[in-house]
Amino acid sequence: MFFFIACLGGVARRKKLYLKGRHHPHINLGIISQLIEAHNLPRYKPRCSRDRTAKIMSKQYLSWGSADNAHPIDIFSLAVTSNQIISASGASALKIHSTADTDFPLVQTIETAHKIGCHHVVTSRNGLKAASIGFGGEFKIWNNNNGEWSEETALSNAIKEPDTWAICLSEDGQYLAGTTNNGHIKVWDLSNGEQFRDYETKGAFGACIDMSSDGKYIASGHQNGSIYMFSNETGRLIKPVRAVAFSPGGKLLAAAGDSKVIVLYDTESGEQVTQLTGHSAWILSLDWSHTGEYLLSGSFDGKVKVWSIERRACVATHSENDKAVWSVKWLPKIGRTEGFATAGASRSISFYREATGG
Repeated sequence: MFFFIACLGGVARRKKLYLKGRHHPHINLGIISQLIEAHNLPRYKPRCSRDRTAKIMSKQYLSWGSADNAHPIDIFSLAVTSNQIISASGASALKIHSTADTDFPLVQTIETAHKIGCHHVVTSRNGLKAASIGFGGEFKIWNNNNGEWSEETALSNAIKEPDTWAICLSEDGQYLAGTTNNGHIKVWDLSNGEQFRDYETKGAFGACIDMSSDGKYIASGHQNGSIYMFSNETGRLIKPVRAVAFSPGGKLLAAAGDSKVIVLYDTESGEQVTQLTGHSAWILSLDWSHTGEYLLSGSFDGKVKVWSIERRACVATHSENDKAVWSVKWLPKIGRTEGFATAGASRSISFYREATGG
């Protein structure tokens, strides 16, 4: 059994407490105080050092547009399809914007999807299925019919695990996996709603989760700093590993968090490949580009960074404000041009595109 060096901390749980404090009076006020203090951090300058940026060709991304005030409260999660972006917040509605139009118009609002807000929404890579989970512990499974989303009510009602936090979907949308408050990792078969796997860890809160593109592996990050990797084929633990994200080919796993450092691991050997440094605050979200050439990261101080995996360095930094960026997502390419979206405490969705490309 291999063990990965812990590098995250309790970021995702802090996000949960940040909002749930509004609904639950017995919240840990010490953690809330830490969050308030963190919000008042001084504005940090990007830390792609001068020596390194002098030698490394940077990439430029232009502001592409914005869905201003998309939600009345912090946006906690984004999920994308080939032509849409779904956003979830502390409010009850899910919002769907079109990414096929550069005005990014709102094309659908799912009112009262989650009565007291939603902390995670995910889509399958084929864009046909989505899943969301609310602060009330309720699961919702959604089907995409020519761009119109509707709930698969029977399937939503079949999945009962109110202590679930982070979730992910397999590439084809057949399997849904989630972390729980007591450290379990559960996997459901969405063809019938039945539980497929129940992986047990050391009992610490499961903060984040991801599934490899081939569906063979699941990685989860936990509040105590542990990261676990399981085989869905054998149902066994491969190696314990936090925000976690598999590269498109499944060869690398990125993990980040309170340490302000992104660590890349080789999934075959469990060895650390490299560390990416430059963030000055907690790293809250990670997302790989579709080719695996670049990694996108968002942090608590409002910074968004693009990292070149080949160069192992930051090649672009964006910061429109100092409000927390809870979610970052690459968008499908339009021609040769790549772009990404960010959202968080600003309550808006910001879109960026590469400065060059057709």
